[in-house]
Amino acid sequence: MLKILKYSFFDLMRSRWSYIYFLFYLSLGFILLFLNQDVSKAVITLLNIILVLTPLIGTLFGIMYYYNSREFTALLLAQPIKRSNIFLGQFLGISLSLSLSLVLGLGIPFLAYGIFQSTEIFDFFTLLLIGTMLTFIFVALAFNLALIFDDKIKGFGIAILTWLFFAVIYDGIFLILMLVFDDYPLDNFALGATIFNPIDLSRILIILKLDISALLGYTGAVFQNFFGTSFGMIFSFGLLLLWVVIPLIMIVVKSRKKDF
Repeated sequence: MLKILKYSFFDLMRSRWSYIYFLFYLSLGFILLFLNQDVSKAVITLLNIILVLTPLIGTLFGIMYYYNSREFTALLLAQPIKRSNIFLGQFLGISLSLSLSLVLGLGIPFLAYGIFQSTEIFDFFTLLLIGTMLTFIFVALAFNLALIFDDKIKGFGIAILTWLFFAVIYDGIFLILMLVFDDYPLDNFALGATIFNPIDLSRILIILKLDISALLGYTGAVFQNFFGTSFGMIFSFGLLLLWVVIPLIMIVVKSRKKDF
């Protein structure tokens, strides 16, 4: 698995798209710090970009890498190698390379700015951690979809629809339900609905960390009472880890039953 991980990692790192992804965040970090001169404002702006772009890039890279390396994967499957090692190695290689581009792209400008002397250092590292976890989550979801759909066009379309659902559609449905049933106590519903969307869960975590939960109104007060506590923060990070672990288990199960 480590050999496959190493091959997938360096194979993707040699791709020009990885350099574009790295340069985008590098340029974005320098521009935001130049315009704002305030780490807290830069982190808030980066939050909105990372929550949309990181899942999209993870989904696209994951689905494209699987389909483009299908012949190579079939060759590996003919060798005495466990199926789980092959797919987990590829998954980790893609996820680590994308995460490295994100961390280095944003880390270099903030290090140059002097983030270690700033009081927002923990907020910045929380943002990087959330971006990394979202990368792992959506690459895993993309692999699952690729294992389900053999047709490349169908798999690619379903993957984009999955990202669109979590990034946009889910929030729309959530807001409609909140408006329709606003006469009922919706505290538990709001908390429960957030758990089933890793993007919303990540957004709430960083907003509460930055202490701007007032922007969320009444819902923000509910989230502050739960997620704002130490137990709530640990619990929410545990949920994000589950969003990584469960798709990984599904990859292992599907790869054993998949007819290649």
